[in-house]
Amino acid sequence: MAQIRIENVRKDFGAFNAVKSSTFTIEDGEFFMLLGPSGCGKTTTLRMMAGLELPTSGEIYIDGEEVGMKPASQRDIAFVFQMFALYPHMNVRKNISYPLISQGMPKAQVKQKVAEIAEILGITDILNRPVGGLPGGDRQRVALGRAIVRDPKAFFMDEPLGALDAEFREHMSEELRALHDRMGATTVYVTHDQLEAMQMGDKIVVMNHGVVEQFGVPQDIYDWPATKFVAEFIGSPPMNFLDFQGMVGTGEESVTLSDVALQMPQLREGANGNLSFGIRPEHIQLDDAAPYRGTVLATEYLGTTQIITLDTPNGQIKVRTASLDNVQVGTKTGLRFDPRTVTIFDGVTGHALLSQANEGVVNHG
Repeated sequence: MAQIRIENVRKDFGAFNAVKSSTFTIEDGEFFMLLGPSGCGKTTTLRMMAGLELPTSGEIYIDGEEVGMKPASQRDIAFVFQMFALYPHMNVRKNISYPLISQGMPKAQVKQKVAEIAEILGITDILNRPVGGLPGGDRQRVALGRAIVRDPKAFFMDEPLGALDAEFREHMSEELRALHDRMGATTVYVTHDQLEAMQMGDKIVVMNHGVVEQFGVPQDIYDWPATKFVAEFIGSPPMNFLDFQGMVGTGEESVTLSDVALQMPQLREGANGNLSFGIRPEHIQLDDAAPYRGTVLATEYLGTTQIITLDTPNGQIKVRTASLDNVQVGTKTGLRFDPRTVTIFDGVTGHALLSQANEGVVNHG
């Protein structure tokens, strides 16, 4: 297995800049997620790591070796595609064994390796079946088996569960993570599904418009987003923003919204102009005694919890609260914010201001 380093990698397609000077490191044995909306550059980044696209500039290191201009065949990696890419005229056994046969491995050793992989993936009983009649989950296991059997330095996966239905996708994501933990393989996984990324990843890179917005462990990205884009893209419902104009200075521990002082972590940097007070729905409490108030617009029942939408002087927000709480549409209530979880965003750059709470966590690639 191997560490992978991306240093100032850029990719242009003619006049279109698909990836803008990306830099990050994937440690040996990590399950690493490339996350972002369609067209953000995540698949292009993965394809450059794999050698399916060559970077316009920058360097790519796999296991300490610079491979940016080397073809995929010289990188010792395995790629798993969304649409399986199996050989339809071969059965399961032949699909899995094909990479080993192509390398000239002795038949007895091929048979042993295929048996080991089939046991790990739970497909021993279908080895002699044609792949054409298999359900999607089994075909994905075969595709994984064909990648794993080579013992490559790294596995690259481009939305491998995208063609599966929601229920089976969740099941397969658990299996993929368990498989990764057993093998200790360096895995790079592309997805647009933030829940999948949060559930499976050791580290996450969040991309948008070819830019690395933030990278880090899932909890840090959720708790302390580096930009408003990350705050909106991660979380369901996403982070709330109460917009205001004014100036906040270094060292300040509160801001005033609609004549109400709201506490926040001490700022390490200031800003002036359009600003946003950011807070997650679960970090707000309905409290009639709180001075900052809002009007209930709607309630959404989610079983154990409910989402309350309120109108405030600084914009609409959502609150996650217990489903047993009796909240009536049209009523006014006070809102109490957990000051330890507040992030202030610059409205022009979209970047989070550094504070006592997020210092050392927030980054912008």
